[in-house]
Amino acid sequence: MTLVTIETSTSAAAVQPFPSRVAPLARRDARTEPRLVRGIIITLALTFLTVFVVLPLALVFLEAFSKGVGFYLKALADPEALAAIWLTLVTAAISVSLNLVFGVAAAWAIAKFEFRGKTLLITLIDLPFSVSPVISGLVFVLLFGAQGFFGPWLMAHGIHVLFALPAIVLATAFVTFPFVARELIPLMQEQGSQEEEAAISLGASGWRTFLLVTLPNVKWGLLYGVLLCNARAMGEFGAVSVVSGHIRGETNTMPLLVEILYNEYQLVGAFAIASLLAFLALVTLIVKTILEGHLDEGQPASDD
Repeated sequence: MTLVTIETSTSAAAVQPFPSRVAPLARRDARTEPRLVRGIIITLALTFLTVFVVLPLALVFLEAFSKGVGFYLKALADPEALAAIWLTLVTAAISVSLNLVFGVAAAWAIAKFEFRGKTLLITLIDLPFSVSPVISGLVFVLLFGAQGFFGPWLMAHGIHVLFALPAIVLATAFVTFPFVARELIPLMQEQGSQEEEAAISLGASGWRTFLLVTLPNVKWGLLYGVLLCNARAMGEFGAVSVVSGHIRGETNTMPLLVEILYNEYQLVGAFAIASLLAFLALVTLIVKTILEGHLDEGQPASDD
């Protein structure tokens, strides 16, 4: 018995350190490529980004300022450009506000409650991701056009939806409404409902629980979803192009005006509006990076 005990302890002592020493080395070797391979991969990635992202973006600004700052400012001060900028901002503000309310309500219902049709609701939220924006615009034409389902009634009562601000807002809201909900649903599901239940058990009302418990826990995810929603709303082209009617000075948003000016060979004006959109995209990217840093705070570190 003594010999058996000694052999067992010896073999265990000899075998036990082996995985602890070799496993980390194996993991490091599996993740470390030769320097030549790493250099090729990094070079390909940087070349791709330079050719397809950085260079086109730089060319937009170069073309916008090709005739000087005076022509650039004059192009932005054009009445059609100012009308397009104003319409884009108004459309984005209204559609983002609508999606903010819907996204919070949908995320709250999906993450905190169990009910019939929950899976269907999640599927419907993802619907704009799978439907072409042009198709969504045509749907609104079929609903509110002169020959559409509500068209005759709207015309009889003098209500203008198609080829006006309401249709532009509806089309933009449709293609952007998944963003806020899709950011909040996994965040709320991960946090659970223990804190809300504790607050309610202490006598807090539902609205007070939402303002003081739920909202602070999801504020960075909410801002992140609003940011993405706003970026998509300002740059939307397909759905808005179908329902706007392209009425100059009235229903042209910034992306639509860029196309019109480019087709008319007004290159400075087209690239001036495009540079403004690109600038807003860069600002969105910077804010997105900041918000991602806040979202990563407090996350548990991985074992690796």
